[in-house]
Amino acid sequence: MTADKRPLKADIALLLEGTYPYIRGGVSSWVHQIITGLPEYTFALIFLGGDRNHYGEQQYTLPPNVTHLECHYLMDTQVDARPRPRKGNAGAFEDQRRLHEQFKTGVPVAPEVLHRVFSDLGAKGGISREDFLYSEQSWEMIDDSYRRYCTEPSFVDYFWSVRIMHAPLFQLAEVARNLPRVRMLHTISTGYAGLLGAIASDQRGLPFAISEHGIYTKERKIDLSQAQWIHDATDQVSGTLNDQVGYIRRLWIRFFEALGRLAYQKADPIVALYQGNQQRQHQDGADPARTRIIPNGIDPHRFDAARQARPETIPPVLGLVGRVVPIKDIKTFIRAMRTVCDELPEAEGWIVGPEDEDPTYVQECRDLIAGLGLTGKVKLLGFQNVNDILPKLGLMVLTSISEALPLVILEAHAAGLPCLATDVGACRELLEGAGEEDQALGASGAVVPIADPEATAREAVRLLTDPVRWRQAQQAGLARVRRFYTLASMFDAYRGIYDQGLAGSDGEAR
Repeated sequence: MTADKRPLKADIALLLEGTYPYIRGGVSSWVHQIITGLPEYTFALIFLGGDRNHYGEQQYTLPPNVTHLECHYLMDTQVDARPRPRKGNAGAFEDQRRLHEQFKTGVPVAPEVLHRVFSDLGAKGGISREDFLYSEQSWEMIDDSYRRYCTEPSFVDYFWSVRIMHAPLFQLAEVARNLPRVRMLHTISTGYAGLLGAIASDQRGLPFAISEHGIYTKERKIDLSQAQWIHDATDQVSGTLNDQVGYIRRLWIRFFEALGRLAYQKADPIVALYQGNQQRQHQDGADPARTRIIPNGIDPHRFDAARQARPETIPPVLGLVGRVVPIKDIKTFIRAMRTVCDELPEAEGWIVGPEDEDPTYVQECRDLIAGLGLTGKVKLLGFQNVNDILPKLGLMVLTSISEALPLVILEAHAAGLPCLATDVGACRELLEGAGEEDQALGASGAVVPIADPEATAREAVRLLTDPVRWRQAQQAGLARVRRFYTLASMFDAYRGIYDQGLAGSDGEAR
């Protein structure tokens, strides 16, 4: 490898798939937090999207320490060259066969094989895009795999699925070869961004870190189990991961599992937000010695005024702060409020969050409120300043069916508010503690099963009617946030990762 003599563009390249700076949300907010909170480093942003028409204007003003932004859209994979006969590189395709066979074993790919595969991908003398599309070697590899492994669809369906699946990889190889000169790589997911990091790290000798908020392979499994663009051999699509799915659907799932394993094999460290996701990373092939946990953090002082504005008595108000969408299971909160109001007639439930994402679901929630006789008791307040709302609540409630590490719990605790949450993501750790020292602080609320309005109502009433327990939960939550979930501790952890990576880089992208 020859040293790159181009001027250094940035300290760290952030590899971002479908998030910052074009999409708002938890991950994008976190990226912006990291960039602004660590101004001593410079960042180059490499944005990967699907269809370019799905992205509008930038949603964030880039901080001054962002020195570069480039965007690539993986559905822009058309080839202008006309088909013509070509043999293809037999040795390069043999390495591809070995790679695919290795995936089936779950054993890490031999580094020398992986290096050759990455070097050959999209390269002249390796496997060019045209070789993949038109060569005899490519045809023979697809035909052989179909005959040996495919159990159900027609060859035509299999052939085009393989083509569509692999086409973006050649674009990723090109992006990796033309990456601006940086000293370190950091991706916020596995998937295509993770593969880009693995290729660039291998080919250019760069330190490479992964941070996962959710687990990409798990999320893709959920998406693919319900995807209508995949046509199974049978007409039945279950929409769940526990039912039998068709071969092409399974092929797509295994494809993203393989991308995750390749990213994990090259990355160090591999960061999760909490223990549950770290265990999932281990199951998906991450070396436990390379994994670590860095939870999200907040600035507790932002909520001092909200905490000081809290009344002496416990307000009989249950708040759910979040988007009004099915994944937040607002309907369980509404149903729980029927029981709460039967026990505590003065109680109210406030749903605080944007209502523009799923208007049909919002209307269903309004109809449920009316149908349960809760009009005037359960209120949809729309988007509000959370600091204004928190002092007026007696309990924060999350009825979500899926979460990672919800910041709303940390914010509620910093404002002196106990929480009740479903047993998803890091919620149990946030309410009961993640280790002995943390657990010694006590419970800062209660954990309930998913979609269980009676259990939700029962625990809510217990907390609201037991001032001693409520005060203990309040103190535990405040202490937990101050000790384990501050922005300063999160920044320090990433400062350590960056310093270690940059110390191991000579600044010469190769």
